[in-house]
Amino acid sequence: MKSTTTALIFFALLLSVCPVALSAQTTSDDAALIAKARKIHEKVITLDTHNDISTTNFTDAVNYSQDLPNQVNIPKMRKGGLDVSWMIVYTGQGPLTDAGYAAAYKNAIDKFDAIHRLTEKIAPNDIGLALTSNDVRRLVKEGKLVAMIGVENGYPIGTDLGRIKEFADRGARYMSLAHNGHSQLADSNTGEADGKWLHNGLSDLGKKAIVELNKWGIMIDLSHPSKESNIQAIKLSRAPVIASHSGARAISDHSRNIDDEVLELIKQNGGVVQAVAFRAYVNGKKNEARSAKSTEITREIAAKEGFTILPRGEAFRLPEAERTAYMKKFTDFRTRNASVLQEKLKDVPDVDVKDFVDHIDYLVKKMGIDHVGISSDFDGGGGVQGWDSAAETFNVTLELVRRGYTEKQISKLWSGNLLRVLDEVQKVAKKIQAEK
Repeated sequence: MKSTTTALIFFALLLSVCPVALSAQTTSDDAALIAKARKIHEKVITLDTHNDISTTNFTDAVNYSQDLPNQVNIPKMRKGGLDVSWMIVYTGQGPLTDAGYAAAYKNAIDKFDAIHRLTEKIAPNDIGLALTSNDVRRLVKEGKLVAMIGVENGYPIGTDLGRIKEFADRGARYMSLAHNGHSQLADSNTGEADGKWLHNGLSDLGKKAIVELNKWGIMIDLSHPSKESNIQAIKLSRAPVIASHSGARAISDHSRNIDDEVLELIKQNGGVVQAVAFRAYVNGKKNEARSAKSTEITREIAAKEGFTILPRGEAFRLPEAERTAYMKKFTDFRTRNASVLQEKLKDVPDVDVKDFVDHIDYLVKKMGIDHVGISSDFDGGGGVQGWDSAAETFNVTLELVRRGYTEKQISKLWSGNLLRVLDEVQKVAKKIQAEK
């Protein structure tokens, strides 16, 4: 006891007479850790599985070669060291009618065309479209950024399952069968809110869609469909599945996150869950408190400017052209007032990179390092403090290094696991296509 007391007194004296020395040591250690993280970040292939797009940013005059106000573009990817962006062919859920399907298909083709326009005409020397893991590695080796295509909501295929092969031919490498709202293929996670379901999982057409997705090498995405839909999809699939942008429900209880039962099924299936940096899914309570204060302040600023802010759900239900126009105005408004808002919110805790990596830690513990990846949902509502655009991508690697992840583990999390699943899905597709 005496020796312990003496040691404590000595340590207290050391703190009082040598604060500069200790601070210098801490600074030196932190600098070494940052340097280590930077080296790892530059070596591994960084891949984000979910970035929404607006086709208004894919024109000759306005495009991703410019540092636009949005969260993902070529300059921001270069700055943050993000190698691969999965650009999303998103279609909001509409009526299950011929007219609804036709409008959804038109919207999807417009987005497919935009991505091809970027990689083939607008900036082919800067970014290329990858269809396989080998394409990814080749493009990165060439010093190019990489675009890949995911389809969020199978609604645009209508009742024509032949469109699955068409979408594969256009470059789609994953697809979810529903978004927010039940589709013709599957129930959505949003059914939890009112307990109303359309199919009690997958529809008969949705079950057939699983077969076609397997056949044409498109990864099945579990991020938006209901739990029952996902359980059925995993059981029917002959290939590994993914959740392109979802968190751990045990950490944050949101219908968009995945519970332990389904995590175990995905692990057994050989699939991967791409943890998502979306504030509301990462830490619901912290996000709600900050959002309430932010909304209060934002509405005060908007009222002074005469700008009407729509609830997120209402904005996403707008027709595509109106939604795009509104989102541009909202982005301009947010950018213009960002510094004022941040100053007023400085004492209100934000959901940050540490909260996000808590999900990665949990998923790794529950599923193993081979079944976890990383996503942002940028330009679709995603982002956390410290990773609020592609320009801040390094901060995720830094936090992983702080927590003791090795270069090999970080490589798996950033891209290795997802690309392994893509390889396996494409291998299964070749086998199915060869069957009589």
